[in-house]
Parts: sequence; structure tokens; C-alpha cells
Amino acid sequence: MNFWELNRDCLKKNYPGLAEQLEAPYPDDGPETDEWTGNGADITIEKAASGVPAMIIRGRHVNSPRDPAREAERLAGSLKDGQSGAPLVVLGFGMGYGAEAAARSMPDRPLVIVERHPSVLRKALEARDLRELLSTHKIIFIAGGNGEGAAAALSLLEKDEKSGGPGLLKNRTLADLNPAWYSRVENLIRAWSSRDAVNRATWTRFGKRWVRNLSRNMSAIRDLPGIAGFAGAAVSPKGAIPVFLAAAGPSLDLAGPLLEEIAKRCMVVAVDTSLRFLLEKKTGPDFALVVDPQFWNCRHLDRVLSPRTRLVAESAVYPPVLYGAAEKTAGKSGGFPFREAYLCASLFPLGRFIEDRVDPKGALGAGGSVATTAWDFARILGTEDVWIAGLDLSFPGLKTHYRGAAFEEKNLAEAGRRSPAETGSVRALRDGFPFRTRSGDGGEVLTDRRLSLYAAWFENRFREHPGIRNHRLFSGGIAIEGLAGAEPEALLALPERRDEIEDRLESVSRRILENFYDPGESAKRAERYDGANKTLLEGLRRIKETAGRGRKTAEKALERPETADKASIFSELDLINREIARSEVKDVAGFLFPPEEELEPEPGVLRDSFRRDSFQRHLEYSLKLYQALAETAAYTLSVLPH
Repeated sequence: MNFWELNRDCLKKNYPGLAEQLEAPYPDDGPETDEWTGNGADITIEKAASGVPAMIIRGRHVNSPRDPAREAERLAGSLKDGQSGAPLVVLGFGMGYGAEAAARSMPDRPLVIVERHPSVLRKALEARDLRELLSTHKIIFIAGGNGEGAAAALSLLEKDEKSGGPGLLKNRTLADLNPAWYSRVENLIRAWSSRDAVNRATWTRFGKRWVRNLSRNMSAIRDLPGIAGFAGAAVSPKGAIPVFLAAAGPSLDLAGPLLEEIAKRCMVVAVDTSLRFLLEKKTGPDFALVVDPQFWNCRHLDRVLSPRTRLVAESAVYPPVLYGAAEKTAGKSGGFPFREAYLCASLFPLGRFIEDRVDPKGALGAGGSVATTAWDFARILGTEDVWIAGLDLSFPGLKTHYRGAAFEEKNLAEAGRRSPAETGSVRALRDGFPFRTRSGDGGEVLTDRRLSLYAAWFENRFREHPGIRNHRLFSGGIAIEGLAGAEPEALLALPERRDEIEDRLESVSRRILENFYDPGESAKRAERYDGANKTLLEGLRRIKETAGRGRKTAEKALERPETADKASIFSELDLINREIARSEVKDVAGFLFPPEEELEPEPGVLRDSFRRDSFQRHLEYSLKLYQALAETAAYTLSVLPH
């Protein structure tokens, strides 16, 4: 048997899907472009100076022409200091020397092998015996396609391994042959790796703000209906009603002249940032979504009046967003600038605790941007077609938002001789770790890590809901798989349905409000709210007291650790831990809890800490833990209404 047959039999046993893919004839991935199309005829195999096979593509050596195995060992060795169990991404398989070296030197780290062209894998398997690699190591292969499976593979391995960030072993020759494809995959991996750091930084900066906002908005959970009743509102006997989603990127400017005609054909969903733009074009949206808790997002609604728009908000928004909302929605007079207000399910433990016991609102997906939540709301409506403008997730023409957005006005208002308006824009372009990536029109565009995370969220949601067709009206922003380019003429060719849209939304709203504000239901909800609030306050007090007991126990034992009764101390701390674990409000109390690494000894005292015995280190750790938990419970209690 030749190498291919030996390797193929091993593949069929361990990776049958890949075996089937590689048994097909070498594909040519399309017309000749600046990138290599994967034609197997371009690949030749020659002997390196060391005597082992080496791959050449279009005259370029994929591996070292002298000793590719030794070169691979050197490169893999540079990655050996990575976290144990963390996956390793091999970006470009080549002849497989890099993957083999990584498997030998880091046997505890699973491999994700990403190769643009299956023809490269096939040639390597024809030229070398790779059965040991294929049969003894945990590997996920991503061969061909758009490469997005790399992020999905890392998520799968994270669940299995509970490990840290991935390492990266890149074949530079293969990456240079297909720079756009490999660059996009590398950016996806980078964005996936940075998501926890982004989430942690956001939590550190805004965690207390979220709790304060929620404490002031808690009664809104009792007094405002949820968005669950709008499920299927776009479903019609005449066919699903399309939804137009107005995000706030620079390309929204291009949609301005079309908005009145779009509104005749679609339900219109706006994000807070784009609302003012639509109103200026005399197109009040059917829905506007506000989910960001920051003060500056509240300012997008300054002097806004949109009497036909239904506001959809998350209960941690900056409190002025909801001032007067309950009265107006219940049909009373008030200064609330929207027609009605509805809540989506809270993203935070405090809000969920009240909602679960009072009135579940209906969950929407959260990808870090209000646009991700707005798309999920469009999905909830039951549409089959979402037409989108302004979802650039990048900086086309070095612009950050549509012309006249609140961010631009803020920069202009704060500008001075030493700090011109352009300073804010430059910071927005610079501070998010910018990089260039593929744009929707086939070129390149500048984006950053945060925006690419949002793009990855959209791609995941589009894959999860293949029944929804997503159309991008203007394609200068970042390329998003599942978001197809479309001409505005295709949208304007749809039949006008505004009267039907108004009738359906009026009917759905009336049903929701009649049920929600029924006197009997309102009384029951008020009773549940009072009970939930009482349970919350009592639970937080108990956790504060229990954590305080744990802190005192650890402090006392640390005074004379060498003479402490270890069995008694462990028993007492275990009892305290079980009492906290049984609490209904433990998630609320623990929301502001610092990350575990902050409870470890400072770097300067780490060596001294490990000189002490394990019992003393356990007491020191427990002391910090209980003190932090008591403080977070006390802070939450201090801001809650009593």
C-alpha cells in the first residue's frame, strides 16, 4: 500500500468526514485571482537536503528546503510555555511537520488544523506516512470553506478542556499564498481569544453602574410588559412581513433618501444610535431598542419625540430612558417620548432574579452591541427577510458612524484649539487594536477587535437561524458570512404593506396591554414583586452576615495557624460555604465579585506565600474571598430600594 492508502484508512477510522472530502478530485476554487486557487497541479514534492519530502507551491518552498522537520521542532518549541491543555491552532498544514512537532512536544494540547485548500492536505498524505499523528492525537480539522469553523472548534475545546487561550503555529508561505483568507481566520481567532478580556474590562468598568441602574429601574419590571407578546408579529397570511434594521454605521447615510419608501414595505427596527437619523428623515421606526446602560447612550434620546415608536429596553438602561414609560404605556398622560415601552429579559442576575419571580419578559440575544440585540428582535417578530443598513462593524472611509451621529456632535461640542474634533475620531480608530480585513464588496476595510467580535456573533446567529434571509443594502463594511449583498431596487420592488403593518402591531399591542394591565393581573404582579424584593433583601443580608462569619473565622485562625484546630476550622468553613451555595440570591451577591486571580497573592509576595504551609495559604485565600463577598453584598444592599 502507498502512503495515501495507509493514511486514508486511518482517516476513515478517525476522521471519516475529512477522508470523504479528500477522496474527491482536487477542486479549483474559482477563477484566477491574486490568491492561489488551490489547483493540485501547482503543488510539487521534492526531497529536502535532509532527505525528507518537502512541498513547493508555485516555486515557493512551503517548508525549509534544508531540514523541515528540525525547523518545525524549533517553531513548536517556542510555544511550549503556553497554558497546559490550551488548544494549539496550526494555521496552514503544509507537509504536516509543524503539527507533528507540536503533538510530540505538547501532547496535552489538542490541535486545530486550519488549511485553506484540501489539495494541500491530500498531497501531504500522498507523500508521507502520517498515521501516528492521525491516530494518537486529538485533532479538529478545518479544511477549505471560509475558515469560521476555527472559532467554533476553539469553543468546543474550551468546554472540553476548560483551558486558557490558544497558541498559534502559522505557516507563512501558505498564508502569503492566500493572505486575505488566512488573515481573516487569524483575526477570528484573535477576536475569540480576546472576548473574555473584553468582557472582564467591561464588567470592571460598568459593573456597579449596571447594579445602580437596575436598583432604580426595578419597579419597571413590575410595571412594564415584556417583548414576548410580539413573537410572530411579522407572520401574516399574505406572507411574512420583511423587517428593515437600521444600525448606525457610516453606510446608513446612503439609506437616507430611501427610508420613506422602505417604511412602506417593512417593519422598521432602529437602534438607539440611529433613531435620531430616522426621525430627521421623517421615518419614525416601529421599534427602537436601547440596551446599553451607559450615560452617553441615554443621550441619544435627548429631545427625541417619536409618538408612533415602541421602545424596547433592557432593565439596566440609564434610568432617565424609562422615566414616565410605565404611565404612558398604561394609557395615562405623561412626558414619555414614545408610544409605549416594553422590556426584554435582563442580562444581569439582579434583573433576572426579579423577573423570574414577577414577570418573565422574553429573552433577546446579546452580542455586545445593540445591533446584535436588534437583529434578534427582528427574528422574534417572525420575519423571513431582514434588510439591513448601517451594519458596517468597521470604519469605511475612516468614518465611525453616520454623519451627524451623537458621537460626532459630542466631538464637535468638545473641540478646541488644542483638541480638534478629529481627535475623538482618531481615538476611536486607534484604541480598539485596528486591523484590515475583507469587506463586503470584496475589498479591504479597517476594523478592530471589538467590532470583529460583533461580526462573529452575527455569523453565529445567521448559521443558527438559516431560515432567515439577511440582506445588506450597502456592502462597504466588514464581510459577514450569511449577510448577502443586495441592491436597494430589490427592496423597493417589494409590495407596499404599511397599512397591514400598522394593523398588526396595533392588534398585538392591544392584546399585550389588555392582558398585562388587567386589574387582577396587576394586583397579583404587585404582590409577587413585593415578595421578590423582600426575599432579595433578606437573602443579601444573610450572605453578608455569613461571609462576615467566614472572614472572622479565617482571621482568628490566622492569628495562630500553627495551633489552630484544622479539622474544626475546615468544618466551620465548609458549613459557611454550603450555606452560601444554598442561597437564592448567591448570583446577585456574586455579580460584582472580583476575578479569582485577584484573590491570589500579589506577585511580590507569591514566593513567601508558598513557603507557608497549605493550611495557612487556604486561610489567606478564604479571608480575601469572604471579605470580597461581604463587600459586594453590602454594596448591592446599599443601592437597592428598601
